[in-house]
Amino acid sequence: MARNRKLGRPSDHRMAMLRAMVTFLLENGKIETTVARAKEVAPLTEKMITLGKKNTLASRRQAMAFVTKEAVVANLFSEIAPKYAERNGGYTRIIKTGPRRGDCAEMAIIELV
Repeated sequence: MARNRKLGRPSDHRMAMLRAMVTFLLENGKIETTVARAKEVAPLTEKMITLGKKNTLASRRQAMAFVTKEAVVANLFSEIAPKYAERNGGYTRIIKTGPRRGDCAEMAIIELV
């Protein structure tokens, strides 16, 4: 990701939000958010699943450094990553759902394929 969206937040707040969203997506399988946030979360989630497919101690530690819950990392390495073993990328899907009622922000559902 050479060009990151700033999402109207300072860098530390933005990274904390993206980490939380990646954790929540891996935990629940899908989340509803704005299109801009979904487009930022997708590559980070893909990277975590790729780390899960390697299944080494180093990759597990890298995932633990990014994902905020230990149980989600355990689930990532034991269940989620093996499901995508024969798939080369493209683990997430973004479906646009139309504008949000309050501020008319374009909304989307991001889910694991």
